[in-house]
Amino acid sequence: MSAPGRLVLVGTPIGNLEDMSPRASAALAEADVVACEDTRRTGRLLQRFGVRAPSLRVVNEHTEADATVALLARLAAGDTVALVSDAGMPAISDPGERLVAAAVEAGYPVEVVPGPSACLGALVLSGLPTGRFVFEGFLPRKGSGRVERLAEVASERRTVVLYEAPHRVARTLADLIGVCGEQRRVVLARELTKLHEEVFRGTLVEASARIEETEPRGEFVIVLDGAPAAEEATDERIEADLALVLGGDGAILRSCRQFGRQQIPILGLNLGRLGFLADLSPDELSDGLDHVVADEDGAVGDLPPRIVHRRQQRGLAHGLRDRPVRGC
Repeated sequence: MSAPGRLVLVGTPIGNLEDMSPRASAALAEADVVACEDTRRTGRLLQRFGVRAPSLRVVNEHTEADATVALLARLAAGDTVALVSDAGMPAISDPGERLVAAAVEAGYPVEVVPGPSACLGALVLSGLPTGRFVFEGFLPRKGSGRVERLAEVASERRTVVLYEAPHRVARTLADLIGVCGEQRRVVLARELTKLHEEVFRGTLVEASARIEETEPRGEFVIVLDGAPAAEEATDERIEADLALVLGGDGAILRSCRQFGRQQIPILGLNLGRLGFLADLSPDELSDGLDHVVADEDGAVGDLPPRIVHRRQQRGLAHGLRDRPVRGC
């Protein structure tokens, strides 16, 4: 009876080829088949390290379901299957998760040959807290999924690591400013381990300005500082925050006091989500606050269509209307 097949996850360089380990080269040389995202790219990597190319099988977002079935058959035949991505560790914001889960479910041995990771590399050089962190990968590109994920990121107390493509990084930074505020600390890392490696450290608004000044190139790792601990919500603190959001001198806030404290259920909301209020005229604001009234269950009432439209223009459609809050 032949020995059972095994699946070996192999980390490959994320830029600098000197980061390829001897053990990784050996694992690829011993494999009967290498599952990879791009046969041309992996073929060049194997050639660079003198590894005679075994059978290569494409496993990407379009083929992983069918490839998993075929590769399980190879494992059943006793073959060793090596899994790589184009760069870094496979199955982390890259194909492979489905294959690994299927191999584990079927009872085949799964091994790992660790290698470079853009996520961990950016985290450890960020200067932000590393004791506890959460990896979010790529955010959803649009819709309610993106809005909800951004809200989760904004309230996350641990350091957050995100990936983003160069043509979307400006928009993502703008969205993060909308939910986290301008002054949250952030680190942008690109071209890690390469000749033109670049790391920017600053606030979200500074990072956004930096991206506007220079054409973004290469995939970015965004390391975001965790949300600060909630401050005690005193009347003075609430009024100070509202005055800041609504116009600095507090004139609009004073005009709203006619509605009474119980009719301005702001406490518990991230003020970064109220940026749309700054675009409203005093009449529109009064009209809006007249409708933002907490009912007995703490749910927020409907906003007038014009104000909802203003929020949608700012990309903040998921905010006051659908979110339960505590009354002041």
